Amino acid sequence: MISESTSSILMLVALFAVMYLMLIRPQRKKEKQVQEMRNNIKPGDEIVTIGGILGKVVRVKDEEVTIQVGADKTKIEIAKWGISGLVTEERVRPSASSKTEKKDEEQTSGRKMRRLDRKEEPAQTEEEIAPAAEAAEAAEALKDAE
Repeated sequence: MISESTSSILMLVALFAVMYLMLIRPQRKKEKQVQEMRNNIKPGDEIVTIGGILGKVVRVKDEEVTIQVGADKTKIEIAKWGISGLVTEERVRPSASSKTEKKDEEQTSGRKMRRLDRKEEPAQTEEEIAPAAEAAEAAEALKDAE
């Protein structure tokens, strides 16, 4: 029969095995992929830095990368470890399905929508504005009364 000490040792070994398989191994695999991506960057690639800057790679050195950003083509040198990922077509262009979902959402909402610099806000009618104005006046009157 298995003694208590052997049983507890087996439980600890099983716990470490599960931790390795669930946490450590996937993390190392992801780190390896990121390092490989950073080592395979070449001029012409579009990247995203960990700070969120989008740019086009102009020159690659051992541990530094020069990127070109903005309309005036400003050049910035960054460390390779500061690269978050490559810009893909999916990030740049929204998928066709998301466009149709937005149209369906606008049609089914029942409210009129207007565009303001790509932001969608519901258009307010005078019927919606009047009660809000009355409520604001009533709140001010209560403050004055106190």
